[in-house]
Amino acid sequence: MGPGLLEVAVLDPRDVPGAEEGGADRLLLATAEGMSPEPALVSGVCRETELPVLVVLRLNDTWSTTGGELTRLVGLAEDYLGSGAAGVSFGFLDGDLEVDTEVCGYLAGQLPGVPWTFGRAIDDTLDLRRSWRRLADLPGLVAVCSAGSPRGLEVGYDELVDLAAGDPLVARTLMPGGDLVAEQVPWLVRAGVRQLHLDRQARPGGSWRAYVDAGLVRSWRLLLDHSLERAARTAG
Repeated sequence: MGPGLLEVAVLDPRDVPGAEEGGADRLLLATAEGMSPEPALVSGVCRETELPVLVVLRLNDTWSTTGGELTRLVGLAEDYLGSGAAGVSFGFLDGDLEVDTEVCGYLAGQLPGVPWTFGRAIDDTLDLRRSWRRLADLPGLVAVCSAGSPRGLEVGYDELVDLAAGDPLVARTLMPGGDLVAEQVPWLVRAGVRQLHLDRQARPGGSWRAYVDAGLVRSWRLLLDHSLERAARTAG
């Protein structure tokens, strides 16, 4: 059993110390609205840390994109990588609310060898299991951030646990995110999950106006590590 991975959402360089000191393994950078940041901000965050930084590729508040935007997204991704980012995060759906494999495949193909994660768009698809299968053959995918429902893990948790427990592909790539609570972690780990995403949970009061707090991140780090150790003992 490999170690767990803890990803923490950051908004600017001032969030980096708390995430890093708390034990994060990877950072996800976006604007507060979940959009693509300016390359200068990416550069500023990357200068503050040696942790891998993934940057969101998204230019509008839907899960679709246009041809013109797609060209711009490729250019932004290249700028981000040139500024020190280790990878990107994106997720697009087609008009039938299926994973848009054409768009996602194009982006992945334009960034050969670059790791990327698929974002919460998957929660708006009609069939989560089918969506995972549509993603399976895309190169470079390292995680799928999902809450199992557009309304968050409070609603989608049970389905996610069942999916992970019954499908090694889901367990291997699932990164629960979307109002994750501590009580859910041991059960997700028992189902095979090895990655977690933190956003507001890493900030005092759950406020985006507060900076990432090292103590809060550390509590999730310890919880993940303890859950993995316990699962390993049980399996052994």
